[in-house]
Amino acid sequence: MANHKSALKRIRSNEKRRVLNRYQHKTTRNAIKKLREITDAKEAEKTLPSVIGMIDKLAKKNIIHSNKANNLKSQLTKHVAAL
Repeated sequence: MANHKSALKRIRSNEKRRVLNRYQHKTTRNAIKKLREITDAKEAEKTLPSVIGMIDKLAKKNIIHSNKANNLKSQLTKHVAAL
């Protein structure tokens, strides 16, 4: 158990941040899956920028590594271009 007020606050804030990070990460993963399932080229091109923005936000907040973000963006862009 924590012995200081600041440690208790840190536990509370870490839990809030963890829940928010998990929500954002899961939402982004679902968006990526939906983008990969799209077969219409116009619709895929329309949704690609929003998914890339979500991936960039995760990388900026260190929820995912920047190299992983770049790889994901590259793969998705290739996928959309191939449609």
